[in-house]
Amino acid sequence: METLLIIIVGILGLIAIAQAVRVFELSAAVKGEDASSENVTDKDNRNQGILLLIFMIFMLGGFIAMIFGYSDVMLPVSASEHGVDIDNLWDISMWLIIVVFFITQPILFYFGYKFRGAKKKKAVYMEHNNRLEFIWTIVPAVVLAGLIIYGLATWSNIMNPVIGEGEEEPMVVEIYAKQFGWTARYSGSDNQLGYANVRMIGGTNTLGVDPDDANSLDDVITTELHLPVNRPVLFKFRSQDVIHSAYLPHFRVQMNCVPGTKTQFMFKPTMTTEEMRQDPDTQQKVANINEIRGERGDEAWQFDYVLLCNKICGSAHYNMQMKIVVESEEEYNKWMSEQKSFAELL
Repeated sequence: METLLIIIVGILGLIAIAQAVRVFELSAAVKGEDASSENVTDKDNRNQGILLLIFMIFMLGGFIAMIFGYSDVMLPVSASEHGVDIDNLWDISMWLIIVVFFITQPILFYFGYKFRGAKKKKAVYMEHNNRLEFIWTIVPAVVLAGLIIYGLATWSNIMNPVIGEGEEEPMVVEIYAKQFGWTARYSGSDNQLGYANVRMIGGTNTLGVDPDDANSLDDVITTELHLPVNRPVLFKFRSQDVIHSAYLPHFRVQMNCVPGTKTQFMFKPTMTTEEMRQDPDTQQKVANINEIRGERGDEAWQFDYVLLCNKICGSAHYNMQMKIVVESEEEYNKWMSEQKSFAELL
């Protein structure tokens, strides 16, 4: 019934608009004026040109206000080694786009005003100009080519990292996704994950880890992720049900978790949780958040790294997150010594 009423109101609204237009035409006819769209005066064109310039000012002003207005909710400094390269690529791309935007848009709006219609003006034929064509074709092509090459080089360095001679081997950690939560599985002292398959899930073995695989016995399963600072970590992602997306925003990491296949990503955290809490930008963001929480009567929030799901994976998708703690090697080893191995859980 409600849908029917909405349809009826919409139809009546269209009829009302049509009648209003008809009244306007009849009123103009009584006054001896031509109300058709073809009778546009120089004054009309001038007014439209002025309105165009006013709209340009509001649009550019709104864009500038948006940049400053949303600066408080942008991510703080990157807490990973590769994140610096990603931030640089982002900054270069966005500043290039913004500069071009502020050059081209005022020109377009100004041309709309300057070359508005007028009875005394006649269109001027301008023949083809090879020099102009060359400039506005080659210059964007060169800039875009440089940006694409830089982007591909950054992508290659991030997705295909090379472990140099004498550098520490990455610590292998599995991130297991299911509706609606995350589980971490550390590879233990041998730094090799045991075999796992969803068909082996049963009882307390919620990840389907193979107990007959010797590499599985020293694996450590946790619901909180601890990482030692300045040590490379190789994440191996697995999903039990649907496609999830492991998103670690402060480390500039995101990788899909796909059922039936494994994906991976390697990175090195460079700031501990405590160091990030001391960052002035982070402290300002926490203060802004706690001000809002205080107005709602919520408890104060303390910054923590977090693993989120960046795919809409179901009704409780919003609740799919895991706390991440980046700490010193000593603190990490102490925490790990308190965890039980997979063999101890059997």
